[in-house]
Amino acid sequence: MAVMVEQRSFRPFKSSEEYLWAMKEDLGDWLNNLYPDLYITAENFWDRLDNGVVLCQHTNKVREYAQKYVVWREGQGKTGSKEAANVLNQPPVKCFSSAKRETFFARDNVSNFITWCRKALNIIDCLLFETDDLILLKNEKNVILCLLELARLGSRLGMPAPTIVLLEKEIDKEIAREADEGVESGDDSGPEVGQGTGQIVTNDLRNLDDMVRVQVERCKCPTQFPMIRVSEGKYRIGDTKVLIFVRLLRNHVMVRVGGGWDTLAHYLDKHDPCRCRAAHRQTTGAKLSGVRAATPDRPKIEIAKAKITYERKEYERKETVWGPLHKQNKSYSADLESL
Repeated sequence: MAVMVEQRSFRPFKSSEEYLWAMKEDLGDWLNNLYPDLYITAENFWDRLDNGVVLCQHTNKVREYAQKYVVWREGQGKTGSKEAANVLNQPPVKCFSSAKRETFFARDNVSNFITWCRKALNIIDCLLFETDDLILLKNEKNVILCLLELARLGSRLGMPAPTIVLLEKEIDKEIAREADEGVESGDDSGPEVGQGTGQIVTNDLRNLDDMVRVQVERCKCPTQFPMIRVSEGKYRIGDTKVLIFVRLLRNHVMVRVGGGWDTLAHYLDKHDPCRCRAAHRQTTGAKLSGVRAATPDRPKIEIAKAKITYERKEYERKETVWGPLHKQNKSYSADLESL
């Protein structure tokens, strides 16, 4: 795989927002590969998409690949594809190419794109987004999830895929090999998925296992939260037998969670006991109110309407700040400690 080193300006963000940043970087590279004149980055990601023009153009690109996919299957002597046929049965999406952001025409473009995703690709509603989620940026995550699903379904028709989708395919193949070890499966592969110009890597100093170890060593528990390496990119988490898949996306350590992804830092924030406690204010006291005392006419205490008020310790919330890691090996550890 081709590797390019990219220098970026310092862009701090909270650890809980790292997932969205990583996805915008990867999806931006994917769109630049498909549309070289787009020049989209994580910084201007929404500015390039919020008028809906690029999204509508992309639907036509999917149609082109669907046509090529049908021809490829015919050349292989295979039957038609239901997915490709469904795409080709839908008319081209109407697009207002001169639409300005937050205008009626922009909303119409985005609405047409959402309708096309629902009808042509059968994307379920929980993976779609509302018009205002993009136009007014009310829910960025929903838009990201929809674009990822769009990329996954497009890759089945032979379209180039984002790096995160290629990692999903790699993990799925690994799981299938383990489940069907020693069993030869039939050749039902589709056209080769394009990989674009290669993954842009902003950190080439340490391998994945070293970066995982740095994250785990931030645990402050008396007994360190266990994360045991089983094989390359596969770890056993905590005291259970649960196995997780970990991959490196640029300088982000990503964890496969169910059918989606999370960053390792955010994943550990939710599973490492000391980090879970740090995310909540410590209880210093509690007060019970609303209890009706016993009387001669009512000998039992009534607590049906009782309320408990907890007093919690005030604290200054600290968020992990992420930025590009320096190339000098000697400064790597110092940079991580300062985050």
